[in-house]
Amino acid sequence: MPITTPLELLARRYTLSPRTLRWATTAALIVSILIVLGGGVVRVTGSGLGCPTWPTCETTSLTPTPALGIHAVIEFSNRMLTAVLCVAVAWVIIAARLQKPRNRTITRLAWSQFWLVVANALIGGVTVLTSLNAYIVAFHFLAAMALLTTTALTWHRVHEAPSRRSQPTAVARILSYLLVACTIILITVGTLVSGSGPHSGDSADVPRMTFVWADVTILHGVIGTLTLALAIALAFTLRASEFRLARHRTIAFIVVVVAQAAVGVVQSITGLPEALVAVHLVGAALVWVGALRVLLDVNPGLFPSVHTEHTPLTTSKQFTPVNPRITL
Repeated sequence: MPITTPLELLARRYTLSPRTLRWATTAALIVSILIVLGGGVVRVTGSGLGCPTWPTCETTSLTPTPALGIHAVIEFSNRMLTAVLCVAVAWVIIAARLQKPRNRTITRLAWSQFWLVVANALIGGVTVLTSLNAYIVAFHFLAAMALLTTTALTWHRVHEAPSRRSQPTAVARILSYLLVACTIILITVGTLVSGSGPHSGDSADVPRMTFVWADVTILHGVIGTLTLALAIALAFTLRASEFRLARHRTIAFIVVVVAQAAVGVVQSITGLPEALVAVHLVGAALVWVGALRVLLDVNPGLFPSVHTEHTPLTTSKQFTPVNPRITL
């Protein structure tokens, strides 16, 4: 006999509107970006070990004590931001399950957000327990990017309506994939730049990565330039009128990358001021979301929105709707 879950019982009695789901996915996307900002604030203020243990702030107290000072407050506030993210993700899960008809892809994406939040919390704990090991800190940031990927994909899935029927050329599709691959490399090398730089995340002397900071910074800039060149080439390829949305989205990506590059150059020549480092981290999140959106718009069949899932096809076969009572 199959087990009836609490969410299934709720779904039998209640239905939430698609608008509720759209608001939920928007909240999860925004908070997942704020998580990146929170981690950046912790890093540049040297508060990474403000709470010297995990999951409690110190051995005898869950919350910061006056003796731990402002750094503990900053670190604990970042931990509490994870609680806000948990609420947003829970909202997505409930809103997705209480849709009629149910969309299994949305439900699975929502649950993937939950498990990535758990993974990020555990990696954050390991980061503290290993005294801010630079490689684990970098992995923690990449895990946050993985969470951002799922929240962005879920947002796209429930918000984006189809904009056209025609497909871009094979060249455009290849460029969009190369753009995403290059962006992944760009962000990964960016963690090496941060791991080799002076902002270790704590006021104490924390061992850094052994890379030469100037060398990895130049490499980061070269990859950023290549990413920008791919985006410009893609925008030129999408100049046909039927691909206007994809081209506009690519141009928006170019603007974000140029702004991010400007912040990176300024912070490098001004001694890496704390505020600009935090802004650059948020910029990395926005660049990644932008790359994903370009990929999804250039390849609409890759990850179609819910607006197209139950749309009748213009063929000789009769369209059969999905059974709205499918359960786990």
